Amino acid sequence: MFETKKYEAEKCEKSKKGMRASNFIRNLCVQRMAKIMELSEIFLVLGGLGLFLYGMKMMSTGIERVAGDKLQNILQKATANRFLAVIVGIIATIGINSSTAVTIMTVSFVNSGLMTLKQAIGIIMGANLGTTFSAQLVAFRIDTFAPLFIFIGIIMHLFLKKKRTKNIGYIILGFGILFFGIGVMGGPLRALGGTPEFENFLTAFENPFLALLAGFAFTAIVNSSSATMGILVALHLSGAPIPFETSAFIILGTNIGTSITTVIASIPANRESKRAALFHIMFDVIGSAIFGTLIFLVPAILAWFEATWADPARQVAMFHSLYNLATLLLILPFIAPVANLMEKIVPIIKEEDADTIYGKQLKYLDFKITPSPSAAATNMRLELARVQKIANETLAVALESFYEKSAPKAAKTIKNKKLINTLSRKISTQIAKVSNNKTLPQDDAKKIGTFFRILYNIERIGDHAENISEYTTLIIEGELKFPAEALAELKQFGDLTIELAEKSLNAFEKENKSLLVQIDALEEKADALTEQFTENHISRQTAESIDPRSSVVFVDMLTDLERTADHSYDIATLMFGMPKKKKQTK
Repeated sequence: MFETKKYEAEKCEKSKKGMRASNFIRNLCVQRMAKIMELSEIFLVLGGLGLFLYGMKMMSTGIERVAGDKLQNILQKATANRFLAVIVGIIATIGINSSTAVTIMTVSFVNSGLMTLKQAIGIIMGANLGTTFSAQLVAFRIDTFAPLFIFIGIIMHLFLKKKRTKNIGYIILGFGILFFGIGVMGGPLRALGGTPEFENFLTAFENPFLALLAGFAFTAIVNSSSATMGILVALHLSGAPIPFETSAFIILGTNIGTSITTVIASIPANRESKRAALFHIMFDVIGSAIFGTLIFLVPAILAWFEATWADPARQVAMFHSLYNLATLLLILPFIAPVANLMEKIVPIIKEEDADTIYGKQLKYLDFKITPSPSAAATNMRLELARVQKIANETLAVALESFYEKSAPKAAKTIKNKKLINTLSRKISTQIAKVSNNKTLPQDDAKKIGTFFRILYNIERIGDHAENISEYTTLIIEGELKFPAEALAELKQFGDLTIELAEKSLNAFEKENKSLLVQIDALEEKADALTEQFTENHISRQTAESIDPRSSVVFVDMLTDLERTADHSYDIATLMFGMPKKKKQTK
C-alpha cells in the first residue's frame, strides 16, 4: 500500500511538472505572438506611411501635369502687391499640395531674375499657410471613402483616352491612396498607442525642446511638412495619448524643418535666391520662437483650442492653421524692412548687377535649383530668348561692320557667333534631358519639341550675320566699291530686317501674340524688297560698269537679309503654333 501511495505521488508530481511546462510554453507562445503582432503593426504603420507619401506625390505630379505652365505664369504675374502674392502662394500650395514645391519654384524664379525678393517673400508666406490645408483635410476622417476614390481614379486613368482626363484620374487615385494609407496606419496606431512602451516613448517628448526637434528632424528627412502633419493628425485620430502641448511643439518644429529643403536648393544659386531662402527659414524660426514662448507664458492659448474643438485631431489641425496665419499677419506689414534686412545679411555685390547676357554659361537652364518640368519649359524659353537677343545684336554689329568697313566689328561678329554655337549646344543638351521626362505635361512637351526648331532658326540668324562679316572682310581686302543707290538699298533692307528681328524677339520672349500681324507684314515687305532690289541691281549692271565681285556681294547680301527675315518670322510663328508659309525658308 505504501508503494501504491508513492507511485501516485510521483504521478501527481509529474503531472504538475507537465502542467508547469505547458503553461510556460503557452506563455512563451503568447509573448512571441504578441511580439509578432507588434512587429506586424509596425510594418503596417510603415506601409501606411509609404502609401500616404506616394499618394501625396501622385497628387502633386498629376496636378502639375494638368496645370502645365499655367501655375508658373500665375506665380510670375500675380505678384503686383504683397497681399496678392500671399493669396497666390496659398492657392498654389493648396493646388499642388506641396509648400516645398512652391517655395523651390519661387526661389528658382528669383534665381532666374523673373521675380524680386519682395515678391518672393509674399508667395513664401502664403505657401506656409496653404500647406495647413492638408492637415485640415486629414482631420475630416474621410479615409472610409478612400477605396472609392481609388476605384474612380483607376477607371479614369487606365480606361479613358483624353490625356487631361487621365491626369485628373491620376490626381483622384493619388488622393485615394493618400487617405487609404491613413486608414492602414489607423488600426496599428490605436493598438500601439495603448502599449506601455509607446507611452514611455511619448514621455520623452514631454520636453518641449525634444518635441520641437522631433518635428524638425522628421520633416527635414521626409521633405514634407504635409506628411509630418498627416501622421500627427492620424495619431490623434487613432486615439494615441499624445498631450496637445507636445503636438503643438512638434508643429513648431515641423515648420522649421520644411524650410531646410529651400535653403539647400539655394546654396549653388545666386545671392538673391539665397536671400529668399534665408527669409523662409527666418520666417519659420521667428514664428516658432514667438509662439513657443507664448505657449509657455500663456497656457490659456492651448486651453482655448481644447475648449473650442473637442476632437484632438481637429485641435492639432486648427493650431497648425492659426499659428501660421498669425505668423503671416505679424510679418506681412514689414515685408520691405525684412527684404532690406536680408540684403544686409547677404550683401549685394557689384557682380550681381553685371550684364550676364554674353556669359558662356547658361543663365536660366543651369538647373542649380532643380525646377519642375513646367518651370523648366519656362526657363528654356527665356534661355532661347537670351540667345536670340545675342543673335540679333550680332546681326546689327555685322551690318555696321559692312556699312562702315570695320574690321574690328567684323571680328566681334565672328566672336559672338562662336558664343551662339557654344550656348546652342548646351541648350540642345538640356532640351533633350527635359524632353525625356515622362511627367512632362502634354502642352509643355509639345512646346519643348518646338524649341528645337526655334533654336535652329536662331543659329541660322547667327550664320547669316557671320556671312555678312565675311563680306566686310572681302570689301576691305579687295577694296570693293558699290554705287550709292546699292548701299542705300542694303541699308534700307538691313534696317527692316533688324526691326523684324526685334519684334520677333519681343513676341517670343514676352509671349506677345499681338505682334504677329506686324511681323507678317514686315516679312512680306522683305520678300518684296528682295525682288525689287534684285531688279534694280540688274538695271544698274546694264547701265553702269560694276565690279563683278561687288555684284556678287550685293546679291549675296540680299539673300542673307531675306533669309534672316524668314528665320525671325519662323521663330515668332513657331512660338504660337502658326502654320508655316508655303515658301521654303532657306
